[in-house]
Amino acid sequence: MFGDVMRLRNIKGAQDIIEQSSYLISDPFNHKGKFNDLFGNNNKIEIEIGMGKGNFIIEKAKLNPDINFIGIEKYPTVLVSALKKLENTNLPNLKIICIDANYIDEIFDKEITKIYLNFSDPWPKKKHANRRLTSFIFLDKYSKIFKGDYLIEMKTDNRNLFEYSLVSLSQKDYVLEEVKLNLYDDLDLDNVQTEYEKKFVSIGLPIYKLKVIHKIDKN
Repeated sequence: MFGDVMRLRNIKGAQDIIEQSSYLISDPFNHKGKFNDLFGNNNKIEIEIGMGKGNFIIEKAKLNPDINFIGIEKYPTVLVSALKKLENTNLPNLKIICIDANYIDEIFDKEITKIYLNFSDPWPKKKHANRRLTSFIFLDKYSKIFKGDYLIEMKTDNRNLFEYSLVSLSQKDYVLEEVKLNLYDDLDLDNVQTEYEKKFVSIGLPIYKLKVIHKIDKN
């Protein structure tokens, strides 16, 4: 984090952009279990872990005003790009948190309806498998923050991460609702692209997609 803060100094006005943005939640731990109060309504809350420069989460918020969205990004230098896109915009259903995903279960408590994982770091080395956002460690964290059924949507260009996720999600009793080996062979009408997605599609790489659900027994 220290190195990232140092790089912020090389981005003109970066610190002011972060500190002055109305979209940034500076004290997320204080809102645990009460994020609907922050939005001022009882609408569903969906989050994107690893929002990058924000194209996906910003567009989702624009298209779905009756859903609350929270983008999560751990790198301040990346976050600046997203916040700059939001200048002079009014999206009351969007908030952003700058934090590592490892703390996800410390800032939310049974209040999230869907998680988006878009082009997450594949952590290709076996010794780093637990860092993948679909590892058992993270799936156990997610189970603490979902409200009702667990819903996860994932897109990736990495075949190994895709296959790994199929296995780990299945072993955690998620049911596969949608599996696409190339999203653009049968493109969803409501598909929203990320920055990485645009790049990979432009050079002909396949985009893998998963939609899974873990139903909670309400009896």
